[in-house]
Amino acid sequence: MTSVATNRAGQQPSTPAEDSAEPERYRGELTGFCYRMLGSAFEAEDAVQDTMVRAWRGMDSFDGRATLRSWLYRIATNVCIDALNGRNRRALPMDFGPASPPVHASLGEVLPEYSWIGPIPDDRVLTSACDPADQAVARESIRLAFVAALQHLPPRQRAVLILRDVLRWKATEVARLLDTTLASVNSALQRARATLSDLDLVDTGPTEMTDTSRELLERYVDTFERYDIDAFVALLHEDAVQSMPPYAIWLYGPADIGTWMLGPGIGCRDGRIVAVAVNGQPGFATYRRSANGSGYEPFSIQVLEIAGDRVSNITVFLDTASLFPLFGLPLRLDT
Repeated sequence: MTSVATNRAGQQPSTPAEDSAEPERYRGELTGFCYRMLGSAFEAEDAVQDTMVRAWRGMDSFDGRATLRSWLYRIATNVCIDALNGRNRRALPMDFGPASPPVHASLGEVLPEYSWIGPIPDDRVLTSACDPADQAVARESIRLAFVAALQHLPPRQRAVLILRDVLRWKATEVARLLDTTLASVNSALQRARATLSDLDLVDTGPTEMTDTSRELLERYVDTFERYDIDAFVALLHEDAVQSMPPYAIWLYGPADIGTWMLGPGIGCRDGRIVAVAVNGQPGFATYRRSANGSGYEPFSIQVLEIAGDRVSNITVFLDTASLFPLFGLPLRLDT
């Protein structure tokens, strides 16, 4: 897009078609920003679409004093803050109470969608075009645990921390975006960092795949599809956790996870697994055999965390009606 500032220097003005198309260049990174702010892929896409509509409607008033990118972020930030005002934060099941016994009654009631952090496909928010160091930060900052931690911050602190520590904006740029002072931005960032520090986030190691982690995931798939639970739980860290949104249940330790899989979770036996790229982490879509024994039906999206040579966390998202289309997954497997 030819900016207004360039137009004033004597260049030909851009056409309406060029103006309306140019913001689309930033859809992916805006989706990542809105997802970190809101904790939901669906809300993030809605927020970005709202941002694009507002940008298109206001393009005539864009005067070029800021870059198009920063102007879009200003709109997106306001959209997200408006959406967050007056509502409870999204969370993961571990935030709702203590670990649960591995029995069916522990499932409890289905929580409404707005209660929990949802997964997001990597290809909606990550790009291979950026610097490897920036790519590593981007992957780390969409991990489920980090996104859940962000939800503990007030909306403006959340925006400041994402813009400063994830996207690496200058404090002066953030101050201009938020229409506030440099001192206010620095203070908000200090408070946000202190809150995250108090949450004591577990460092699960680098996000890039290693030979050890690849081998671990191959064994994970093999033991799951054979439903060899003894071999499966041997792949788990001694402090492993498994949770199952949209339920508040979460299980602690390999023994309870294995008991669940041989008890209430036995329907996963003879299932199938398809790898997915989700939240910068290893992930799988799981399918259960159909009731009539013909083919396989969607069951869950699993997001894994790996610590060393063991799986430390399994988040099993069970909202298949909305999640499988989000990930572009088939709604049936024949074999």
